[in-house]
Amino acid sequence: MHRHTRLITILALAVPALLVAGTARAATKAAKARQTARTHEAAYRCRDAKGQAYVGQNIPAECMDADVEVLDSTGRVVRVIPGRGSLENVAAQKAVEDARLAAANRDRTLLATYLSVADIERLRDQRLELLVQQGRVTEQYIDNLREREARLAQDVQRFRPYSDKRNAPPLPDHIAEDIVNTVNGLQVYRQELAKNTEEQQRLRSEFDSDIARFKELKGIR
Repeated sequence: MHRHTRLITILALAVPALLVAGTARAATKAAKARQTARTHEAAYRCRDAKGQAYVGQNIPAECMDADVEVLDSTGRVVRVIPGRGSLENVAAQKAVEDARLAAANRDRTLLATYLSVADIERLRDQRLELLVQQGRVTEQYIDNLREREARLAQDVQRFRPYSDKRNAPPLPDHIAEDIVNTVNGLQVYRQELAKNTEEQQRLRSEFDSDIARFKELKGIR
C-alpha cells in the first residue's frame, strides 16, 4: 500500500514536468522553423506597371504599392506579400460578394414574408399612414408656433429697442425668453417635418423596389 502511494506521488510530479518539457520542445521547434524561414528569405523582388523589375535585400521603395515576391538564396519564390493594388482588388471582390449575399438574403426574406403584392402594398400603406399622421401633428405644432411668433412680433413693438417712443419701457425678460423659445421650437419642428418627408420618400422607394423584385421572383407581370 505504501509502495502504491509512492508510485502515485511520483507520477503526479513527473507528468506535469513531461508536459512542460514537451511544450518547451514544441516552442523551440517552432522558433527554429521561423528562423529557418527568415534565413531562406534572401531577397525581395517586384515589378512596376511597365514591367520593370526591382530586387533588393530589403523591400525596394518602388515595391511599396506592388506585390512583392520573397526569394530564397536559390532565387525561388517562397511567398508573396500582396501590395496595395492586390489588397484593393480583394476588398472590391469582397464588397461584390457581400452585395450578392445581401441580395440573396433580401430575396429569401421577401418570399418568406409576403404571399402576394397586395401584402406588400398593405404594409407599405400602414407605415406611410403613421408617418403622414405624425407629419400632420408636426404641421399643427408649426402653425401654432407661427401664430405665437406673430403675436410676439406685435407685442415687442411696445418696448425698446423696437418702439419709436422715447418713453417706451425696455423689453421684459419673459417676453424675450418667449421669443427665443418660440423661434427654437419652430426650428426643431421644421427639422422634424423635413425628416418625416424624407422618411416617407425613402419608404415609398424601398417598397417600390420590393414590389418590383417580388414580381420578378414570382414571374408576375
